[in-house]
Amino acid sequence: MSHLPGRNRHFVGWLSLAQLITWGSVFYAFAVLMEPLERELGLSRAQTSLAFSLALLTEGLLACPVGRWIERGHERAVMTGGSMLVALCLALHSQVHGVASFYAVWIGLGAALAGTLYTPAFAVVTRRFPSDFRRAIITLTFLGGLASTVFTPLSAWLIDQFGWRHALLVLAALNLALCVPIHGVILRGPPSGPRPQTVPSAKEPLKPYLLSPAFVLIGVFVVLIMGVTAALPAHMVSLLRETGLSESWVIAIPASIGLIQVLGRLVLYFFEHRFDVHVANRIIPSLIPLGLLALLLGAGHPQAALVFVLLYGLGNGMLTIVKGTAMAQYVSREHMASLNGALGVPLALARAGAPLLLGLLWNPQTGYRTGLWLLLAVSVMAVLALWSAQRHVLAQSLDVD
Repeated sequence: MSHLPGRNRHFVGWLSLAQLITWGSVFYAFAVLMEPLERELGLSRAQTSLAFSLALLTEGLLACPVGRWIERGHERAVMTGGSMLVALCLALHSQVHGVASFYAVWIGLGAALAGTLYTPAFAVVTRRFPSDFRRAIITLTFLGGLASTVFTPLSAWLIDQFGWRHALLVLAALNLALCVPIHGVILRGPPSGPRPQTVPSAKEPLKPYLLSPAFVLIGVFVVLIMGVTAALPAHMVSLLRETGLSESWVIAIPASIGLIQVLGRLVLYFFEHRFDVHVANRIIPSLIPLGLLALLLGAGHPQAALVFVLLYGLGNGMLTIVKGTAMAQYVSREHMASLNGALGVPLALARAGAPLLLGLLWNPQTGYRTGLWLLLAVSVMAVLALWSAQRHVLAQSLDVD
């Protein structure tokens, strides 16, 4: 983004800070909150996990209408209102005393996340930087990638010092004091960067895009690869224990994944201009199945676990950019928000169901081996779907030429 005006660099920087806070105070705080909340409310692990699944499902159901609102120019209202709702729901969360109110709060958080996380933010920067949206998205993900590194220990410290209820009030205050004004101020007024030559009608039908082979293949890629990357984090510690790593490595490695992801994005930021973007889009998702294959073939060897985590961290970090830009590059830049929104429900189901499925496939005799082979097969299918979409779009462009 160095060649864009300073105001635009500041725009992406502030938007990135809001992503860091929102991801950290909701997604990564949840894992730390679970045990103290379960002890006080008498909930089972299945009951607390269901709350998170309800949030993901709500976020998915609202993805399409949120995308359409952004395309109609309501990005400021969507993201500012979403941050206000995050703050309100976190504050209400501090007052829950039963399972019904607990679920209601997380449904509300799911609605808030639909208007604040990467999907709406990517749509905003694509609209504002139409000639350089990919670089803007890479920049946007730098701070977001550090959310777990910052907020996992911060949330644990807050809970240890003040209890989980007061910790939630502090997280709510962070969103109210920082994310709300960030979105309210930086999204005010028209973009200062270059504008698209034509602005699409908000009423233009999406059906031709939704039925196109490119959309279907990109959709298959995104849903499958998101299922794989959603399945692993919840089981990462147990999975690494099975490899024979010491307990200190078992804890340190998952904590370092956020830094590895940011490292991958830095590599992409500084070196992507040296190779074709379509080649990068083929290589980056392939790191996920390669990492899984290393883990499976090196079963029982700690070195294989280290190779897996390195490949997975780098791949997952850069994969966010591929997922965030593929729809704009291969289907439609103008309708990116709505097209990504159309994947909301299958994405929510994949993200909510994948961790459960991996847990069901675990058994004391073989551990995670069966589940890992399934994830490997699914990730390979996802990569092949993306490659097929690329070939289809590039072949079409050659026919037009």
